[in-house]
Amino acid sequence: MSRFFAGGDSSSESSSSDEEELYSDPEAQKEDEESEEESEEEEEDEDTTTDEEGGKGGVSKFLRNQESSEESEDEDKVTVVKSAKDKRLEELEGVVKLIDNARRINDWSTISTEFDKLNRQVVKMAAQEKLPKIYVKTITELEDFMNDTVATQKVSIKKLNATNMRGLNQMKQKIKRNNRDYTTEIEKYRADKEEYMMSEEEEEVKPVEKVKKPKAVYTEGVDGVDDGGGWGIIGENGKAVAYTPEKILSNLRTIVESRGKKNTDRVEQIRILEKLLEVAVTPYQNIRVLLTLISTRFDLTTSSTTNYMSQEQWKSAEHEFGTLLGILEANKNLVVVENAEEWEDVEKPPQPAAGELLKIPGSIVSIAERLDDELTRSLQHVDPHTAEYIERLSDEQALYNNILRALLYTENLQTIDKLETPQDAANRIVMRRLEHVYFKPAQVVSILEETAWKAIPRELDSKITPRSGPQDIATLVQVLSTYLFKNSVDIIRARAYLCQVYYFALHNKYYRARDMLLMSHLQETITNFNISTQILFNRTLVQVGLCAFRAGLVYEAQNTLQEICGSGRQKELLAQGVQLQRYSQVTPEQEKLERQRQLPFHMHINLDLLECVYLTCSMLLEVPLLAQTGSSPDIKKRVISKTYRRLLEFHERQIFTGPPENTRDHVMQASRALAAGEWKKAADLICSIKVWELMANSEQIKKMLSEQIQEEGLRTYLFTYAPFYDTLSVNTLAGMFDLTERKVAAVVSKMISHEELAAALDQVNSAIIFRRGVELSRLQSLALTLSDKASGLIESNERVLEQRTQGTANAFERQGGQGGRGGRGGRGGRGGQRGDRGGSRTRGGQQFGGGALGGAIKA
Repeated sequence: MSRFFAGGDSSSESSSSDEEELYSDPEAQKEDEESEEESEEEEEDEDTTTDEEGGKGGVSKFLRNQESSEESEDEDKVTVVKSAKDKRLEELEGVVKLIDNARRINDWSTISTEFDKLNRQVVKMAAQEKLPKIYVKTITELEDFMNDTVATQKVSIKKLNATNMRGLNQMKQKIKRNNRDYTTEIEKYRADKEEYMMSEEEEEVKPVEKVKKPKAVYTEGVDGVDDGGGWGIIGENGKAVAYTPEKILSNLRTIVESRGKKNTDRVEQIRILEKLLEVAVTPYQNIRVLLTLISTRFDLTTSSTTNYMSQEQWKSAEHEFGTLLGILEANKNLVVVENAEEWEDVEKPPQPAAGELLKIPGSIVSIAERLDDELTRSLQHVDPHTAEYIERLSDEQALYNNILRALLYTENLQTIDKLETPQDAANRIVMRRLEHVYFKPAQVVSILEETAWKAIPRELDSKITPRSGPQDIATLVQVLSTYLFKNSVDIIRARAYLCQVYYFALHNKYYRARDMLLMSHLQETITNFNISTQILFNRTLVQVGLCAFRAGLVYEAQNTLQEICGSGRQKELLAQGVQLQRYSQVTPEQEKLERQRQLPFHMHINLDLLECVYLTCSMLLEVPLLAQTGSSPDIKKRVISKTYRRLLEFHERQIFTGPPENTRDHVMQASRALAAGEWKKAADLICSIKVWELMANSEQIKKMLSEQIQEEGLRTYLFTYAPFYDTLSVNTLAGMFDLTERKVAAVVSKMISHEELAAALDQVNSAIIFRRGVELSRLQSLALTLSDKASGLIESNERVLEQRTQGTANAFERQGGQGGRGGRGGRGGRGGQRGDRGGSRTRGGQQFGGGALGGAIKA
């Protein structure tokens, strides 16, 4: 019967129920008693409803109104009673769903609001039960999503609106502050996400179902286990799979085969390998287990380039590496080489004959390199201004000990003719040792070497750098570099060369470092090398420039630092930070690679000191040049430092300048004082810069700078006021600039010999006699300026015309050559003074004529 007539009398209901029983499946008839009782209650409710509607006749007797249908739908629903825990979990999942939806549309305002609600719910749940794992998953994914959004916003043209940007900034602080309390759980989730979330389901099902996962127990007298006992796993069949010396090779093969596979629990593998190491008996077993154990520890960080090895895991790997080297040094018949074949028989260990070498596959050098890389990666991620960085940096001594010990072992393998050890392994480990030495002061390296040799057994010695050899650190660097020059090629040789140049420059051996760098011709081929070698080249170049400055060679220092400091990308070129430009097209992947190449903080060159040196050198060269071009307009305009000129022009445009606050302000105000002839004020401003205290012998540096400012002040004065003098006493100049007469005579003679000053030195009368040229009137000066600009305009027009006509510009050539410019060479007497021509012309028409001095010339 149709369900439409369900509102009929009881007879129709009974007949319909009979038909349903007749055509129902046999399985449907086997229902539980509870369901039958529920159906009876529903039928009783329907009967009562039918009795109430019995007074209705006609069509209305068989119809149901909307109200009765709603009541029936409510009656069809089964009421589910939920515990308070389930209700809280459902609310939590609802908030998580809202956060996920907001993430899809990048709605950070909603994410911030829902995140606060999520934390309030978790606080209530944490008071009564453990932390929900869905919460750990959510905050971890939120942190990753936030980092990706921040990275994308840096390079993206389309920015977030004000509301979302405000929400994003709020979430940065909230996530950083919140996730700090759940670091352990977040690391567990990142290590293996699926396993972490599955464990929650297992815990929930645990009271209902039996746990089938085998667990490790300590067994005594179980099948397959000797009476001494051992660690084993109880399987489903109840038998123990024990970790015994006989089963070590088979267990190792199982672990090695599972490496790299999905859902592999590496932490569990490490625990098993540690138990295998405890039960290992022979040196061969110990070596095999240690090689696998160290490699498995390194696997913890291979899944992500942004992750780094924890200090606990790193120290364990370093300790196990030292144990491995100790076993190899004690057992000369066992050698670890890269080209060895794997032992296939897991039941029977190899038995080498007397005097025969047993080759074990592995690489000692690769382990040392990986330890070095992991320490560097951890130093990149640790805040350098905390005690944690200092504590982490203290592990470098243990690493250097193992690098030196690995070098001794590699040298020993090279002495065995049967092995045919490749030279590349020795070159790599020597390069690692050199890279830990070249950038440090000699006193620090001396302590490092002394401690390392004390930690190595007395019977071990090196042929490259003998224990009893000279203790001079410069000799050590030279020996290591020379070894690599002879035995390596390409990148390693270039890096060794640059390391040696860097060390010489760091220890104030400028001429030696300069000559080596020039003879290498690396500046011509450095673009063909990898990025890390280019970074080392930039660091070496900067260190040579700083060395020249400490030696008082201002011109050489400025010329060396020009390429790095003039670009405005010092951080990026020296790998000391990522400097994103406003309109740069850098993808997040490129930015991630750039961050991986960053140097640890203890290897940085101080950028404030570098900028101060560069600007000071530029000031000492540019201020006299500006004065010279301002007083002699025929001299070809040239720019030594565009960066300095740009800063100086900006400073000149300022209406009001307060006291100097940073390095740039000090140098710019000193430049104005020096141009105005106030050399004492300029010297005081330069010497008051606090960054000079970071240099060794800072007092000598300040004294050198004062002398340089005195000399350049004298040159600036002569360039500026030479047109106004016929003769000038040397004694007067010596008194003005606090120099000896001999020094003044030397400076003037040098200027005359370089044809910078049109004068003669009268040594009898101790005076300077100036020569005057043909002086031009203001109208003549303006006419020459106009002719120069017109000539430049014609030349630029002709270049454009030639480009557009593609070489057919001769068809438009005017009669008379180039428009009457042929008489340009006959301008005699241009060497005279053009009184009002002013200073150097700049792009915006802004001229710098030495501040107050330039104004005096124009008057």
